[in-house]
Parts: sequence; structure tokens; C-alpha cells
Amino acid sequence: MPTPILPTDEPPLLHHAVEEAVRLLRSGEVVALPTETVYGLAANALDAAAVAKIFEAKERPTFDPLIVHLPHKNQLDTVADVPADIAQVVKQLTERFWPGPLTILLPKKPIVPDLVTAGLPTVAVRVSSNPVFRRIVATLDKPLAAPSANRFGSISPTSANAVLAELDGRIPLIVDGGASLHGLESTIIRIESGSPKPVITIVRPGPLTPDDLKPYGKVQLGSRTVLDEASDAPGQLAKHYAPRTPLRLLTRPADFQPEEGKTYALLSLSGEERDGYVGLHDWEEVMMLSPGSGKLPEAAVRFFHCLRRLDELGVDEIIAEPMFEHGMGIAMMDKLRRASINKPKPVQGHYQQRRG
Repeated sequence: MPTPILPTDEPPLLHHAVEEAVRLLRSGEVVALPTETVYGLAANALDAAAVAKIFEAKERPTFDPLIVHLPHKNQLDTVADVPADIAQVVKQLTERFWPGPLTILLPKKPIVPDLVTAGLPTVAVRVSSNPVFRRIVATLDKPLAAPSANRFGSISPTSANAVLAELDGRIPLIVDGGASLHGLESTIIRIESGSPKPVITIVRPGPLTPDDLKPYGKVQLGSRTVLDEASDAPGQLAKHYAPRTPLRLLTRPADFQPEEGKTYALLSLSGEERDGYVGLHDWEEVMMLSPGSGKLPEAAVRFFHCLRRLDELGVDEIIAEPMFEHGMGIAMMDKLRRASINKPKPVQGHYQQRRG
């Protein structure tokens, strides 16, 4: 049967959507919910049978762990143990960034099913700031496991219609909370004690950048290598965030050699001719992440939406420009590398100077 979408843009509609979502979640079902990052496919995180339905609907391998979303930041100790040597920095970070797009890896408590954590001793935890999600999780009063609401490895959805395109008929309900605020999955970090400051490793780049986290410790980026095996954090596999259409991250304009008879579309940061990509070819379509300005926050909001639009064109290949790797550009480049057929290494030299 087709999956219904419930709107939330008026109080009576919101009340009905919350009631129906909570009813399904309490019965052990999965529901697609809006968050401030991307739409998530949620189930009661403490119910292994319900969580199994997430993996089934997404066709997600069970060695890829899930993020647990808490009803309130004060409930962290229900699912995780906070080591004494990092307790102070965890408190500072959660007071500053929760609710919000920050996920923290911590030792898990036995109450969290092994299926949620892929059998690993750590659990990824956050608190969403989306008002619809918060109302649902607070009414349910249980943590929700909620990876992105799409088929495994494909483009993360930032709207209810994008969820429908991915999971129609596979899940019982989509709650429509409008377009996602950030458009990128949450930043995932690991914290270790250190002297004179704790060490904060960004395991998955996201809306919160190294500059955001620097006041709380020594910040470092985790391995930039794309993985072909399990990780302790979601979104780290080699093939991830990918359109069905082959995508190539083109490090240098000079490397583009179109094949006769093939059609191409371009994912551009700003659409500026001077960047050397727009004029390379008679593209079927040029989608600009931040038209004319190249602003990374705007680009991040439009990132998955633009990828999805290009994927729907039916071209033979999507060509993606690189972008300056600072701020949110770090996260977008990480996702482009994972989506790309050629898995380019981090850009050095000339393209480090591109506008951001």
C-alpha cells in the first residue's frame, strides 16, 4: 500500500500526526520523521524487533550502527556511560549544542540492543532540535533510533516527498515537517582525555565544524579514508550518500574528457564561469548549490536536494565540482568522495584556494 504523509503545518494537523506517529512507534513500527539535519526513519531504540524493521526497510547492513535520539539531554545516562575523565567536556558540549546536530560516541549501557550499535561497545547519541521530532519523542518518552529515511547508501532525504520517493510502500507513515534546516547529517565526535585539553575527533563531518568545537578541546579530523568495512559511526562506508546515477568528483577541469554519446550534468558550487567547470561542456543541467555566491551554509542546505534532482534527470553521469574544505565544505566533500565512482583523495594545492 502507498505510504501516507501527514502534514504538521497547522495545530490540529500536528496533533493528529503526533498521535498517529506515537501510536505506531509504541506498537513496534517504524515512522519517517523530520529532524533539523535530514529526515530519519525512527523506531523505539530499546526494542530490537522494531529496530530490525529499520534495517529491513532501508536494506541496511546490520554491521552499520545507528544513532540514538534522546527525548531530553538529561536522559543521556539512560543509554550511555560517561567516563569520568571526559565528563566535564561532555557536559559542556551537551549544554552548548543539545538539542542540535551533534552526535557523541560513548560507552553504551546494556539496555541498548546490540543491533543498534552493530555489536560495538559504543553508542552514538544526540538530541534533535526539530520541534516536530521533539514533540513525538517526548510524547513517546523513549529514545529513538533514527538513521536517514532512504534506501541504504543512497541520497539522504531532506523533505517528506524525498522520503516517499525512497520508501513508499515500505513503511507505514511519513510525518511532514517541511524542509530540513541544515541539510547535512549531524557531526559525529569521539572524545578522549588529553593534556592540557581533551581531544575531540570528528568521526563524521557535519553542520558543526571544527571551529565550533575548538573552544572545548583539541579538535582533529578522523581518517579521511573511505571505508569498505564496519565502523563505530554511521555513514563511514565507502559507498554512501550516492545517487543511482554514476557521480564523479572532478578534481581538475582539465581531467574532463566526455565520451561520445554520453550525457552529463554538473553539480556546481556557485555556477561561476571563472571556476572553470560550467564552460567545460554543454551540460544537460547545471545545479548550483549556492547560486552566484558560493556560500557553504547555503550549499549545505541544498546539497542533497540538488543531488536528488540531478539523479532524476536520467543522464549517464553526474560531474561534481570540488569545494573549499573548511567549515561545512569538509562534510560536503566527504560525502562527494563517498558517492564518487573514482574515490579521489583530499584536495591539495590549487583547489584549497577556491572560494568558500
